[in-house]
Amino acid sequence: MTELKKRTVGVEEEFLLVHTDSARLAPEGEEVVAAAEAHDARGQFEHELQRQQAELGSAPHSEIAVLAKDLEVRRTQLATAAAERDVRLLPAATSPLDQHVTATNDARYERMMAQFGRVGRRQLTCGMHIHVSVESPEEGVAVLDRIHGWLPVLTALSANSPFFEGLDTEYASYRTVLWGQWPSAGFTEPFGSFEAYEKARADLVATGAALDEGMIYFNTRLSARYPTLEIRVADVCADVADAPVIAALARGLVSTAAADAASGLPAPRIRTEMLRAAMWRASRWGMEGELVDALTATLVPAWEMVDLLVEAVRPALDRTDDTQLVIDGLARIRERGTGARVQRDAHAKGGFGAVVDALAIPPRS
Repeated sequence: MTELKKRTVGVEEEFLLVHTDSARLAPEGEEVVAAAEAHDARGQFEHELQRQQAELGSAPHSEIAVLAKDLEVRRTQLATAAAERDVRLLPAATSPLDQHVTATNDARYERMMAQFGRVGRRQLTCGMHIHVSVESPEEGVAVLDRIHGWLPVLTALSANSPFFEGLDTEYASYRTVLWGQWPSAGFTEPFGSFEAYEKARADLVATGAALDEGMIYFNTRLSARYPTLEIRVADVCADVADAPVIAALARGLVSTAAADAASGLPAPRIRTEMLRAAMWRASRWGMEGELVDALTATLVPAWEMVDLLVEAVRPALDRTDDTQLVIDGLARIRERGTGARVQRDAHAKGGFGAVVDALAIPPRS
């Protein structure tokens, strides 16, 4: 891929469903998705593991401003479909409500529940998955090996899951903790080649740690459906305006790492336990504490770590005309706080009902 060609970016977002007349989770995922598809057959809407969830996907875009508009429209479409079922669409990465959840009626999901027991049954998490186009699987693996150290910063910026089952977890992104219980989730050792990546994937399936390729839950993975690298470390954003900012940073990371690989620069060597420590701090305090510079194993104030990330990908942001969009978007997050701060502020004023009111996406009027 030439430097002048903009990589495309697509985003998948997962949401909770809550009854309109009460702060209770609503097992209406399949029905809400069907209603959304009936209104727009071209839209990408899907049910999820649990019936209390629904998902949307954007189209791939080369312009971040167009991606931002796409996400706004699709969120409204899904919220409108939910309203037809007397349901509200909630962009929270874990449920603040203490409710029983039920798996979607699907043979694959039933196998997951049987294989993974309580780990599967307790999974009610909503992430934002960012797809950035890559020229080949080989390029994708080269990028994957080079961006590990920056991923906790994306988690911290998107942190939007402080509550779980009616309690404050004291984490900013408790989704990260819950999702990490899957045996195929998290950071990986450097692969070095597509062949090594494929062998690791096949070995996880062969040993039962993943049922199939769809359950390869690495923090970054080659998409099974698209010619993209999929970055899976972000919480679904409380504010739709934050999603394209984080997506632009993700594209900057991919473009920078691909250029480094093409230039023959080796992948940085960061021990996996240090990467896990960095992700733990990101999930624990988000942007309200210190983050780990995994390369140097030092603690850095969170917003200084963001500045380091922007500096590292600045040439890529400049080439795609995303620099000002990112700077402005980060300033908004810094002033307002992440979704975790929004949720906690709402809860302090009015409990979990106020959290739902603060986050729920309005349908089309």
